[in-house]
Amino acid sequence: MSDKKISANFPYQSNYVDVYGSRMHYIEQGKGDPILFLHGIPTSCYLWRNIIPHLSSLGRCIAVDLIGLGKSDKPDIGYTIHDHIQYLEKFIETLNLHRITLVMHDWGSIIGFDYAMRYEQNCKGLIFYEAYVKPLKHEDLPLPYQEQFFILQQHENKKILDGINFVDTVLPQGMVRALSNEELQYYREPFTDKHADKPLRQYLRELPRGDGKSKADKLIAVNAKKLAASKLPKLMLYSVPGFITTIETAIWAKEHLPKLEIADIGESLHYAQETDPFLMGKTISIWLQGIEQATWAEK
Repeated sequence: MSDKKISANFPYQSNYVDVYGSRMHYIEQGKGDPILFLHGIPTSCYLWRNIIPHLSSLGRCIAVDLIGLGKSDKPDIGYTIHDHIQYLEKFIETLNLHRITLVMHDWGSIIGFDYAMRYEQNCKGLIFYEAYVKPLKHEDLPLPYQEQFFILQQHENKKILDGINFVDTVLPQGMVRALSNEELQYYREPFTDKHADKPLRQYLRELPRGDGKSKADKLIAVNAKKLAASKLPKLMLYSVPGFITTIETAIWAKEHLPKLEIADIGESLHYAQETDPFLMGKTISIWLQGIEQATWAEK
């Protein structure tokens, strides 16, 4: 892990766009082809605050809060994985984004892969970390993933799962370092809204269990087949131990996904963005510059 101090500051202007009658919040920095950042649950675009400065000279960095999360509105919808997909697709259409490089983490990877595989002609590249790239099998679930699922299940059974408790319980387990009070407050703040827990509860219901039965499990399987045929440039970031990505996952990806590069970003658990954003940002920057040069060479 880098010795540099990780900043809690969030020096970005808030932007909002109307999507199906609700406001979706996003931040942006830089110019050029869009680099779209998708977070997981229970995080928000705040997760990407220290990654964006490494990439804003290479494109228009846009980090969105998924509907119902962060500073985005919390409409009365189901918050299924397909709801998130529908809102993201409309968000991209409304902002008129083209030649997109997607940077995806956790739940955001299922949403992003679905978009990319349906609109491959509108995408430039795929970058993913702790992502659902292949179907999970129950017997092969990584131990940290099983432990996290057990914790969430216990909280659900006790009827005490709320957003702030979720953040305080689950988030620290996915990081090597301890978050400061200021950082924790940024992650807690969105869940002070009385409707904020609904996306979390639906996420828990849909969390892949490795039995192939949930909507998310089925979508992951479909995405995996399409990714195996996709010619989009891909960068897979991984750390050991990961919550979702194991060595076996990386081997599978190397054997099945074309135009893939794999990069080890150290012992970062589930949140390299908070453990070592400098290494993560630098690794992505080098890869983006490389595919840009390759594109020019082909012209």
